[in-house]
Amino acid sequence: MKKIFIGFLIGLAFCFLVTLLIGAGLMAAFTLSPQSVEMANSSVLVLQLEGDVPEQSPVDYQIPFLNERSGLTVVENWQVLKKAAADARIKAVVVSPSGLSVGWAKLEELRAQILDFKKSGKPVYAYLHGAGTKEYYVATAADQIFMPPDDWLDVKGLRAELSYYKNTLDKVGAAMEFEGIGMYKDAPDTYTKTSPSPQTLEITNLILDQYFGSLINVIAEGRKKQPADVRALIDKGPFVGQGAVDSGMIDATIFEDEMYDRLKAALKTASLKKVTSPDYERVNLAGFDGKGARVAVVTGDGEITGGNNTSLTGGGLTASGIAKVLRKVREDSTIQGVIVRIDSPGGDAVASAEILHEVKLLSAKKPTIISMSDYAASGGYMMAMTGDPILAYNNTLTGSIGVFFGKLTLRGFYDKIGLNRTLLTRGKWATIDSEYTPLSPDERARLHGELLEYYKGFVQRVADGRKQPFDKIEPLAQGRVWLGAQAKTNGLIDEIGGLDRAVEMMKQKAKIPTGDRVSLILYPERRSLVETLLNRDKQPTDVELMVDKVVGRLPWRALAHGGIMQQMPYGLDVK
Repeated sequence: MKKIFIGFLIGLAFCFLVTLLIGAGLMAAFTLSPQSVEMANSSVLVLQLEGDVPEQSPVDYQIPFLNERSGLTVVENWQVLKKAAADARIKAVVVSPSGLSVGWAKLEELRAQILDFKKSGKPVYAYLHGAGTKEYYVATAADQIFMPPDDWLDVKGLRAELSYYKNTLDKVGAAMEFEGIGMYKDAPDTYTKTSPSPQTLEITNLILDQYFGSLINVIAEGRKKQPADVRALIDKGPFVGQGAVDSGMIDATIFEDEMYDRLKAALKTASLKKVTSPDYERVNLAGFDGKGARVAVVTGDGEITGGNNTSLTGGGLTASGIAKVLRKVREDSTIQGVIVRIDSPGGDAVASAEILHEVKLLSAKKPTIISMSDYAASGGYMMAMTGDPILAYNNTLTGSIGVFFGKLTLRGFYDKIGLNRTLLTRGKWATIDSEYTPLSPDERARLHGELLEYYKGFVQRVADGRKQPFDKIEPLAQGRVWLGAQAKTNGLIDEIGGLDRAVEMMKQKAKIPTGDRVSLILYPERRSLVETLLNRDKQPTDVELMVDKVVGRLPWRALAHGGIMQQMPYGLDVK
């Protein structure tokens, strides 16, 4: 009785908290209108880049301090810097990267955005706090780099971490069983092996070489050093305090207010008003008011799953969810073209094919460009096969054209906890996806035949999309992950480039005059706090998020039901 009463109190407290948050959101909606930010004639834009700079718009809490913490998307940062370059009141930019958890393709994009801003002739300073390799990668685009005295610059090379959980599963009497097509389709290895295969080592080393080479090049370019000297320098890292200055990695160790004093002196101004990037996003400026050519940016972000999450935000990438967004864009007569921005490692095979179908319908009605972010692999690559031009970064992970079936087998675990189960069946293959029985040789043979058909269908979709014969594409498949530069060489993408190049190509394809300014309209739209709370059942649970952090993003629901997956390897973390 006591436990029931405590549970009732906890439930009541939770309901009260939800009600309070909804009330706060509603009050904010009515009392905190998005007023324009007042700008001083001498302002400095503080570009805040923290955590995971998302592709999709985060939740709009309609509460200023919460929205500021949520940061801006990749596209919003692009828009902010374009506006700041044209705004005579913005005299400089200070880049403040912190705790970045983005992939290496997004690092390319963010750095390119800063370099493009510098074409305005305005200075860019970077101020680092406890910076690691990713923060420093972005900071190399700045004219000068500073950090506090006694702080350290944790740049010392790269490592790839691959996790394997077979021994863990063995200890609890569980097993993951897979059948797949493609010698490089190693996603299941995380759960069926104790160490990487030769194919995994081959690809992972190629990825490390590409990322490390990219790091060397941007440091050499930004700090005006020779690549060989940068390689030798990295082997001396990390750098503490004055050592970072002596090495030439940064310009000075000074406090933040002293950096602003230097900036004022360089600009020959007595004062500078700081404006953060989330605040500056709301600043009105002629030419950046949403008028002119409207181009939609539809983001496909996250693991591809089934389900009906219509907002997409926070719940992965579902076929029904993105279909509604794509239809809305397709029927909007004010949209002149669409950039489909993909940041997905793939997932459910059936959902991936459904998404491709919807993107094709969009492409048939409006000029379309495909822009790949950190990942556009497996099912994420399939959804790009519309026949439209495809852009990727040098560091984009793409391809991984393959398929596998997987299920969780718990017979040993049930034996350990004393659970007995009796299976009564009708039909030869009734237990093929049961978690109580392992796959038999006949079942594996049956699955292999079915998966081979899926695989051939995947390769054919790629062949059709890339306008190449099947026999030319199939050797590039086999589940192999390609980096953007390799994918271009092999004809899997068209060009290396980011948002700037995507907009240029869209102007040509949609016949938008070269000199006209383009307004990028983000889809799916930003959700309010109230919408998020009312759709809480569609968001990942706290337990799912915790498991994701520990064991990687595994499509548990699909695999538990014997899911057929098109997904790139799990657990690859380069840092």
